[in-house]
This record gives sequence, structure tokens and C-alpha cells, in this order.
Amino acid sequence: MSDSEQWVPPPGSWASSAARRRNMQAIKARDTKPERVIRQLLHAQGFRYRVAARPLAHLRRTADIVFRPVRVAVFIDGCYWHGCPEHYVSPKTNPGYWTEKVAGNIARDRDTDKNLAEAGWVVLRFWEHELSETCADKIAATVIARRATGANGKG
Repeated sequence: MSDSEQWVPPPGSWASSAARRRNMQAIKARDTKPERVIRQLLHAQGFRYRVAARPLAHLRRTADIVFRPVRVAVFIDGCYWHGCPEHYVSPKTNPGYWTEKVAGNIARDRDTDKNLAEAGWVVLRFWEHELSETCADKIAATVIARRATGANGKG
């Protein structure tokens, strides 16, 4: 497409313009700054974990940080994509699509939590705006407690 041609979104498209499409496609799905900082803090404390891994093989969903031996799955949720009650603001452009998209993400998150809990996992969810040090401390405390109780799911 040349510069003189104007991009027109196809009917039912989520993108209102070519610029918006590029902007939204550039947003990372993993390895965001909050995730990296929390992982660095945990690693510095001697914790080892899996990154962007499926806690349950049959469930096509990945957790940001997974401690498989003690069954702890950590999610660092983005305020926009997961509907943070403090920070989510519905967009002015194409609000119907985005409201439905975020509502679907929230429903999927609850379903993921339920499936993991039923399989004996502890699910920890944090918002991207929470202090990384606080998140890392809560994760570390949960993993240590699960190790101490032998909560490895092999019983």
C-alpha cells in the first residue's frame, strides 16, 4: 500500500486506523517490564521457575511465572487487557468491541483460576501497577509455604 492510499479497516475490524492497528500489535503479550522486574527479584532470592508456561497441559493458557513442583502459578495482569477496577477506561473508538474483548479476558481469567484451583494449584494474580517488591515477597512466601507443607501434588 502506498502512502497516498488510505487504509480502510475491514467490516467488523477491531482497528479504527492503520496507526491504531500498528500500536496495538506492538503491545507485548509476555516479558513486560513488571514481569521482568518480578522475575529478577525472585531469581536474586534463589528461586527458579518456568516463564510463560502452561501449568496444566490440557489447558491452553500460560501463566507468567510457574513453580511446577509446588503448583504455584503467577499472573501479572495488564490493567487495560484484564479490566483493572482502578485503571481500566473503555476506549472512545470501537467501545463495543473492546468492552466485549476485555470482558472475555476477565471471564477467561476466572475460568483459568477455577481450573487451576481444582487441580490443586495456588493462583497468584497481580496488577501491573502493583509494587514489584511486594509481589515478589508474596510469591516467595507462598512458594516457601507450599514447600514446607509438601504441597507438590504427588499425594
